[in-house]
Amino acid sequence: MLVVALMTPAQALEISDDLTISGYADLRGVAPTDQASWLQGGLGKFRYGGKQYGGAEGVVQAELKLGDVFHAVTVLRAEPQAPGVVDALETYLRYDDAGAHNLSWSVKAGAFFPTISLENDDVGWASPYTLTPSAINSWIGDELRTIGSEGTLRWKSELGTISLIGAALCCNDQNGTLMASHGWSMEDRPTGLLERVRLSTQSQKLFFSPLYARTGEFDEIDGHVGWYAGATWTLPDWGKISVIRYDNEGNPHARTARDTGWDTRFWSVGARTNLGPVVLIAQGMRGSTIVAGPGFVANTKFQSAFGLASYDLGDFRFSLREDLFATRRAGAVNNMWSEDGDATTGAISFTGIDRFRITAELIRMNSRRGEYVPAGLSLHRTDRQFQLDVRYFF
Repeated sequence: MLVVALMTPAQALEISDDLTISGYADLRGVAPTDQASWLQGGLGKFRYGGKQYGGAEGVVQAELKLGDVFHAVTVLRAEPQAPGVVDALETYLRYDDAGAHNLSWSVKAGAFFPTISLENDDVGWASPYTLTPSAINSWIGDELRTIGSEGTLRWKSELGTISLIGAALCCNDQNGTLMASHGWSMEDRPTGLLERVRLSTQSQKLFFSPLYARTGEFDEIDGHVGWYAGATWTLPDWGKISVIRYDNEGNPHARTARDTGWDTRFWSVGARTNLGPVVLIAQGMRGSTIVAGPGFVANTKFQSAFGLASYDLGDFRFSLREDLFATRRAGAVNNMWSEDGDATTGAISFTGIDRFRITAELIRMNSRRGEYVPAGLSLHRTDRQFQLDVRYFF
């Protein structure tokens, strides 16, 4: 499948001195696995599966300057395959006091991706290295969005720049639903702000629940304020180290007519460096998500880590990533919802045509999940997915 890549800021369309439009149009062909994707209620771990042989989408970011220090940003995605077709991924107001002094600060308010990833730093939660993000950053795109405010305080010195980050948020009370339902996945389609996401049909069977079920991700259920806080240390000519603590302060007993609250918290640590033309990134995450009801408490512990190396050679970029991931249902009498797995991702991108990026990617994933057995599958699975993608940036 062909995909056209994000454009760089220099390629953005300047509608006026204050308004900039950027984004990409994406077309891709896929050699899928035999299992339907979890996005269609199946047990597949990727964005595509079953008889899905390709797709198309467009992502547009509009940024409006309001004076010297304020910026209003909206990111929209159009995807013909989705029921809603067009949805918002982010919309927020940013204040940036980025003067020449050593101490500066910035604030974002609205709905946006949290400052956690060292991998996904293109518009629309895309990665410049591979088509498919790591398991960690796939999950962040699926279940996390900061609906609230995030502030950053930066101090520059001879030892580099130290940034302290803190955020207060609401409306992420369903965070943890997908992790408990189908575990880790790897796909490049973050959840839209207005979207209701399909739950695993097999999980619904095991709970004797309606088979065709969906959940929201960005709703307020319990009235509690969630938060995350952390720090980064950026060293000149070396790289960056980051640590984040996240807690949605969810009430696992709270529920609405359609959805349930989850108590989700985790630690994330990461590092990034450059060795000449080679970029090296590593990130690890460990946490838990809890839901409760009459007579039961279900605690799903999760952890994942990845290492990525990317090498630039002229118009080509070669990237290789290894992921490890696992979940455990604490105190469960069986391992139905526990899993272990690893995945190897290789991608080659070509940017020799102006405004285009052409990417070929292959993923090989091994996974062991108890839920596979009652669905008539082997406890251990090896899935492969190949994608050919063309992305046009504007």
